[in-house]
Amino acid sequence: MAVVLVLIASVLPTASAQATRGGTAAPLPLERLFDNTAVSDDSSPAEADFDGVGASLSAQDLAAAGWTPGRALTVQGATLTWPDRVAGEPDNVRADGQSVYLHGQGDALAFLVASTSGADLTASGAVSYADGARSPYVLTAPDWRRGPLATKAVALPHVNTPGGQLAEKARLYVVTVPVDPGRTVASVRLPRARDLHVFALSVRAATTGWTGSWATATSGYPAVGPWTDRTLRLVVHTSAGGPRVRLRFDNTFAAAPVRIGGATVAVQDTGAAAEGTPVRLTFGGATGVEIPAGAQAYSDPLAFDVPADARLLVSFHLPGPVAAAPVHRLAQQRSYLSGPGDHTADGAATAYPTVLTNWPLLTGVDVAGGPGSVVVIGDSITDGDRSTVDANRRWPDVLARRLLGQSAVPHYGVLNQGIAGNNVISDRYPGDGVSTDASGVSALHRLDRDVHAQSSVRTAVVSEGINDLLSGRSAQQLTTGLREIADRAHARGLRVLVATLLPCGGEPRCTAVLERERTAVNTWIRQNDVFDAVLDFDAAVRDPARPTRMLPAYDSGDHLHPGDAGLAALAESVDLTLL
Repeated sequence: MAVVLVLIASVLPTASAQATRGGTAAPLPLERLFDNTAVSDDSSPAEADFDGVGASLSAQDLAAAGWTPGRALTVQGATLTWPDRVAGEPDNVRADGQSVYLHGQGDALAFLVASTSGADLTASGAVSYADGARSPYVLTAPDWRRGPLATKAVALPHVNTPGGQLAEKARLYVVTVPVDPGRTVASVRLPRARDLHVFALSVRAATTGWTGSWATATSGYPAVGPWTDRTLRLVVHTSAGGPRVRLRFDNTFAAAPVRIGGATVAVQDTGAAAEGTPVRLTFGGATGVEIPAGAQAYSDPLAFDVPADARLLVSFHLPGPVAAAPVHRLAQQRSYLSGPGDHTADGAATAYPTVLTNWPLLTGVDVAGGPGSVVVIGDSITDGDRSTVDANRRWPDVLARRLLGQSAVPHYGVLNQGIAGNNVISDRYPGDGVSTDASGVSALHRLDRDVHAQSSVRTAVVSEGINDLLSGRSAQQLTTGLREIADRAHARGLRVLVATLLPCGGEPRCTAVLERERTAVNTWIRQNDVFDAVLDFDAAVRDPARPTRMLPAYDSGDHLHPGDAGLAALAESVDLTLL
């Protein structure tokens, strides 16, 4: 036993006397470096001092969110562990250049962080690899009391202070930074920024071996049901196919955990009826899973033949009660809600009398193998507004079918991350709480979650901006936002394409002033050297005789959204080799 203890001590020296090797501090596991206490019990708020003036997080609020000591949390595809410490014990590191032991391969580092500086805090550190290479990184941590709710991992309803509890929201953030996916991370040097607090750190595993086949973006957190002992049977349409499947459920924007009691997958027959018997999914070997506030859950890989260009039924039981849920509002697809009971295994449609027109909780379907995914981030035109319901005629659907029908380029999965009403710059949904607005947080605020964290993404297509102009933003403001998207996606090693804005003449809000701004944006897009390629959607659908309008054959009738024929024209205009 003594020998074992000596060996452990030599590998993991104490934080108070970090051993040095060649003049460099030996890396320590993050929890061995904890030097700040952020969490207090509501009955003893003075036992923690997160920000240097006595304020702290509530242990009771964290427990209510499902963030309990030692709990593994998956956010943005990265698994982080909430510190296994009770209230009043050190639970985070104030960043001051410490060397943190970390081992693994992946595409990003994930930090669970917050700033106590009163503002966003940006600082740099470095990653060391097992082969001796090093690379710098830049991390921005929003403030725990003033940072944007749109990008938070979780918001807690109170701040504890020695003078009493404040009804003020505390925020915690998961921030990812890219690493070299071909190298093994050996350690991470934290920034020198004492107001930056690090609670957890991990390497996000690369999704090699999986291709995203279907995905959707959480657009808001509306009131639902309430659902107690109900089963949702959601209909989703695949792009790529494969011999195994895994599903992703997101509790985005939530303040409390949600429990999925059980889940199945099947190929759709008609309506809510399955072809054959639905196949049971598991989560870490269990039939169900509880998803903490702001986190996500992946099902275990399942041997299930997912056809390409097909409809799946994903059924999951909610023991409840569920009074609000993260949803994608505009599904353009009918799904189904059961009466009381767990009907996930039902092949027949009898138990599903109620039609749903949105997609709650489910955000992704991955298939094994394949060449990777193309992700489209966009607005209602990408979301398929005004397309035929249940027909899968959104332009990314047509693009996916084009890819399947040719052999010049790989059969990439196509992931539609369009949100009706979405803006590049401004949040429509505020990012926290129950809201009737389900047009999402801005593209800039959702980029990391809806593009960078998607499975095996290789190319991003940006197709939005008209809503920004309609809301009064200028062409210069919009192009600055588009440039930021390109820069951030390129930093992740992605190929990035951008689409010109469609004509909207005839829509009452599309005035001559707006047309000048739209033309300026499109001129910049066509001439820019920021993106890897341009998709000229404006040219694909405009009326040559009246170039400020869509061709009548392509217009859905509202002069803003293409109909089925116009959406097909957009997809047909894409040079597949650009992907």
